[in-house]
Amino acid sequence: MSAQLAQFLLSGLTIGAIYALVALGFAIIYNASHVINFAQGEFVMIGGMATVAFAGAGLPLALAIPAAVLAAVAVGLALEKFAVEPARGASVVTLIIITIGASILLRGLATLVWDKKLHALQPFSGDKPIELAGATILPQSLWVLGVSFAIVLLLGWFCAASGLCGVNVRFVLLLSFGLSAALGAVAGILIAPITLTSWDVGVMLGLKGFAAAILGGLGSGAGAVVGGLALGIAESLGAGYVSSAYKDAIAFVIILAVLFFMPSGLFGKKSAERV
Repeated sequence: MSAQLAQFLLSGLTIGAIYALVALGFAIIYNASHVINFAQGEFVMIGGMATVAFAGAGLPLALAIPAAVLAAVAVGLALEKFAVEPARGASVVTLIIITIGASILLRGLATLVWDKKLHALQPFSGDKPIELAGATILPQSLWVLGVSFAIVLLLGWFCAASGLCGVNVRFVLLLSFGLSAALGAVAGILIAPITLTSWDVGVMLGLKGFAAAILGGLGSGAGAVVGGLALGIAESLGAGYVSSAYKDAIAFVIILAVLFFMPSGLFGKKSAERV
């Protein structure tokens, strides 16, 4: 394997792990309610921006991070309680529109609570590149990969132990929004030291997480992980070997291709139901 290819793969796995966490948030809520939560990207934004704000206020990073995750969870629970629950019984399309409205509202509130500037978060363990297989990787990328892997294992254990996944009951719906908000926040915190964070960072990450969920099969946890990693690698290879100008377009080309040729995704269940 050439050093260049190794570099592209490592970069792809790093961003792919973030897409996987966002996609898992989509999958969890979809399993609980068959609703596609287009405010998922805003949980990513809240995680990064809240951590920057808490750290700027003097909290050590070890306290700022859990505080930011809790803030995102509170927003997720509020979204379900005050926006989704009152519309219970409405059509799926109506619920999706509600989440789109919530996404716009949260971005607007973020500009009022914080600002419209780009913000950097300090790396968790330095920024000296590490050589690996002829390529270099930042220590923060190892945090991204390690924490993402641990979360996937914990989610798998939790779903197997609780038997709650896919059960459309009131408690699970509330839990799903809180859990997906936490996943999004963690993704936003992990990636902030690498790509910076801002009030609108969740827009593109949310759309790409949705693309990863579609690729893997909407509602499939394993599919979300595989779809996220595959999308990240495809994006990195496309940017490296073709042109970085097409990097963001790759996700949307994948969405169209999957919907046209393989509507159920890689791991999704085939169904005649139209959503």
